[in-house]
Amino acid sequence: MKTNSFISALECPKCGSAHDFRTQAHLCGCGSPLLAVYDLEAAKKTVTKESIARRKADLWRYKELLPVLDEDNIVTLGEGMTPLLPLPRAGKAIGVEGLLIKDEGVIPTGTFKARGAAVGVSKAKELGAAVLAMPTNGNAGAAWAAYAAKAGIAMSIAMPLGAPPICRTECAAYGAELRLVDGLISDCGKLVAEDVSRLGHYDASTLKEPYRIEGKKTMGYEIAEQLGWRLPDVIIYPTGGGVGLIGIHKALAEMRALGLAEGDPPRLVAVQAEGCAPIVRAFEEGREESEFWEGANTVAFGINVPKALGDFLVLRALRETGGAAEAVSDDEILRAMSALAATEGQFVCPEGAAAFAAAGKLREKGWIREGETVALLNTGAGIKYPGVLGG
Repeated sequence: MKTNSFISALECPKCGSAHDFRTQAHLCGCGSPLLAVYDLEAAKKTVTKESIARRKADLWRYKELLPVLDEDNIVTLGEGMTPLLPLPRAGKAIGVEGLLIKDEGVIPTGTFKARGAAVGVSKAKELGAAVLAMPTNGNAGAAWAAYAAKAGIAMSIAMPLGAPPICRTECAAYGAELRLVDGLISDCGKLVAEDVSRLGHYDASTLKEPYRIEGKKTMGYEIAEQLGWRLPDVIIYPTGGGVGLIGIHKALAEMRALGLAEGDPPRLVAVQAEGCAPIVRAFEEGREESEFWEGANTVAFGINVPKALGDFLVLRALRETGGAAEAVSDDEILRAMSALAATEGQFVCPEGAAAFAAAGKLREKGWIREGETVALLNTGAGIKYPGVLGG
């Protein structure tokens, strides 16, 4: 059965060239990631608030705006429609009484990576991929391994030795080939690139296939829908590779074109750790791309990415929305984890805690204004990091 997807092309955001979404496509010839484009004018006729509301509460409720053409190729574990919850006590403590948290810790595999995996693996299946390969800081590998297992597709993963041990266990349990690398995710990426070239594996690395971002963008659709198709003033996102932030920015543009969302677009904020903040540095210096961050190290391992392939898209999203980039220390992250758990019963991951810490700093600076609605992205469950708070 057809999904009635309105996908019309893959487009390079740097040089503008078009690519065929019916074949396995990865990077543009100019080296840029590719983005899925939809016929939004045609979609407006059938994609409405009312039609979406009648559907199952998962991310596939937005199927016309996702790239899978045949429903038989959808690989799902029930992902999507995670709660958007108020944080009244924590918000009051930092002077942001309209504080909300989008809790991705309750999604399959315990992190928002399941969104990208669901759509990415589904499209890889549709395109006939036999073996998926990717580098990971842990959670993305675990999610893709789970969905690959569900799809019956082989998975090869390279992961830094310092990644959370639970992620190793998950990958092994799902039957993936796992190689541990004494280095950073960038070193893992080099190993995967060799396998892709030598063995012909399907490259599922961040932004080296165009469809992970399509799963991540559904966070933007959900936030709008959960607020009655209104938008918050600010969305704060912990940023490593930045796929979710790029995806949310893409969703905002699509929703405006479709006439779904009301109000001005939210200002987007990229949050990084002081021990690895290439996006923050590039934003502050007015550059269009970041430089490799030497000696990257932070307790928020998921955002320990010294150079993101899509950094120019992250920076573009921040500037187009009047957003900001903020770095927080590991001490601030750990204090934020404890505070959210103790005041709101939210045991968030270190990356989600970084977003809360940044909200407090931005309010102190006056960048977040009184009375504004601010949505934080908690990208995973704190329980996946059992040793971080010394337990």
